[in-house]
Amino acid sequence: MPYDTLQWSVTDHVARLTLARPDRLNSITVQMHGELRHALSRLEAEGARVLVLSGADRAFSAGQDLADPAVTAESDLGDYIAQHYAPLITTLRTLPVPTIAAVNGVAAGAGASLALACDLVVATMSASFLQPFCQLGLVPDSGATWMLPRLVGHARAMGLTLLGDRLTASQAAEWGLIWKAVPDEEFAATIAALAARLAASPTRGLVSTRRALEAAATHTLEEQLALEGDLQRALGRTHDYAEGVAAFLARRPPVFTGR
Repeated sequence: MPYDTLQWSVTDHVARLTLARPDRLNSITVQMHGELRHALSRLEAEGARVLVLSGADRAFSAGQDLADPAVTAESDLGDYIAQHYAPLITTLRTLPVPTIAAVNGVAAGAGASLALACDLVVATMSASFLQPFCQLGLVPDSGATWMLPRLVGHARAMGLTLLGDRLTASQAAEWGLIWKAVPDEEFAATIAALAARLAASPTRGLVSTRRALEAAATHTLEEQLALEGDLQRALGRTHDYAEGVAAFLARRPPVFTGR
């Protein structure tokens, strides 16, 4: 189906989902939420093995569009978060394919959370990250208060959220908030190469690795060892594992299918 607020394509098993409201810095509306839900539900049916999430023109996303009538008329912001952002962030973090956030400009508020919900975040040197909620009398949402301290530590998370200062992409990479910041002129080629690499990888193994790393934050060592065993037991029965071993023994490149 055509979308009004998104651009969508799948080529060579790479799904590209672009937030496309450039006149509003790709800020998020209720309509965009609906279109995002629909697009993300298409991944497996269309043969995607990796998702690249980006923004059109000069921004990734400025976050929630405060001029959206559905928001300005909303009597309970908590309900709005529960109905729209909570399921969106949860969906992104549990997709059956690896995800890349290609941050080409400012990622603010919920826009930053969308990026950080992806498995890998790569940004242009000119990009930046911003938590402006302190300027509105609100608490950071869309999972920001969960993700930020885990990624950069308590002290830096407090500084980012209480002061609302802009964080450059290079600083974000240095702090461990994102995977990498690259020169603007190398950005498109970097994203294309990374997406192609992940699309050719053993998808189920990558997604299981995501699951294991996230579980480690609350598990004891014994619980984590048990989870690793369970995941290896399941992955050891996959076609990709058999192919990986066969390719290793034959000293040839593996051909993974995600099965």
